[in-house]
Amino acid sequence: MKQGALHNLKVADFSWSLAGPLITKYLADHGATVVRVESAKRPCPLRLSAPYKDGLPGLNRSGYYAFFNANKYSLALDLGNPEAIKVAKRLIAWADVVVESFTPGTMERLGLAYEEVRNIKENIIMLRCSAQGQTGPHAQHPSFGFQLVGLCGFTHLTGWPELEPQQPWGAYTDLIAPRFGASAILAALIYRRNTGRGQCIDLSQFEAGLQFLAPILLEYAVNKREAIRVGNSCTYAAPHGVFRCKGDDRWCAIAVFNDREWEALCEVIGIPSLARDPRFATLLSRKDNEPELNRIVEQWTITLPAEDAASRLQSAGVSSGVVKNARDVCLDPQLAHYGHFWTLEHKEIGSLSHLGQPFKLEKTPAEPRTAAPCLGEHTEYVCKQLLGMSEEEFNQLLVSGVFE
Repeated sequence: MKQGALHNLKVADFSWSLAGPLITKYLADHGATVVRVESAKRPCPLRLSAPYKDGLPGLNRSGYYAFFNANKYSLALDLGNPEAIKVAKRLIAWADVVVESFTPGTMERLGLAYEEVRNIKENIIMLRCSAQGQTGPHAQHPSFGFQLVGLCGFTHLTGWPELEPQQPWGAYTDLIAPRFGASAILAALIYRRNTGRGQCIDLSQFEAGLQFLAPILLEYAVNKREAIRVGNSCTYAAPHGVFRCKGDDRWCAIAVFNDREWEALCEVIGIPSLARDPRFATLLSRKDNEPELNRIVEQWTITLPAEDAASRLQSAGVSSGVVKNARDVCLDPQLAHYGHFWTLEHKEIGSLSHLGQPFKLEKTPAEPRTAAPCLGEHTEYVCKQLLGMSEEEFNQLLVSGVFE
């Protein structure tokens, strides 16, 4: 196994839920030594999230947690115990980077604010990932990505124009912020290498999410026009949507952006004359008659498996693709070719797929090393091997309830 690009990097990970741990997963997958600080008294919400192995709940049985936490160590530490804070400070002194994702003020109450952290290690890099940033009128509002999806405006734009807004699947902003967080840490590392100085990074998940709505925000800023829900349609394409195919809950996504593609689609579905039909001859006419257009296209797709419909359209130069379910994605031959899913042996769950990385560095690619940890699985190793505790000191702390 090759050394990762970040194999000398040491990370003290005080984050929880999804956005923070995904930031540190980027680092861990590329070789960084990442120590997650956790506690059974206040476990990470993902450890309490289904699906569970064999349907039986347990702190170490969540597939959701395991999927996103490969290549990390787990240190059980009850931060409500003053002695545990001393251990946390030793971990910070060991680390190059500290990551936390609590509600602003939490680390301050623990005595682990950036000022205190900097006193422990002057050139430390600290990333603070929160809902709306560390300061400001709404900084103290606790929330998860599920609420931030609405706050950013994604929910307002999701659904059909004549119906109420629909919640997009999952905590969407939790999957956006980590890209910015990991990049910011790398930039701070370069800065420290050049200057010898660390810094504090304030990452707002709210603001990170807005980056994915730039065209809509620009439209309002320039033209004062509010975007509305349009279902699966698009203002500059028709047909544009998902169409039912042969089989149970099978669909094909199709998008036609110009007249050449429209003519090609008409040939594929066996109605070449449709391209010259006044109702559909131009983009504007196709948009005016979109419901009827969609009905005609679906009369063709419903007779074919989604894979067959997509393949025929792609061969003709029409943008199309299978709407895949989880099984389709897990069995996707392209993902298998790149080894996107890492099958690792988890101590309690057994053989389980873990999420890999979507990009490959030629000389130092991300690699699977260890399955996601059980809670506190590496407490003794971290304390003795990384922090240099003696056997006697470790046992005293163990008895005092620090490692809970």
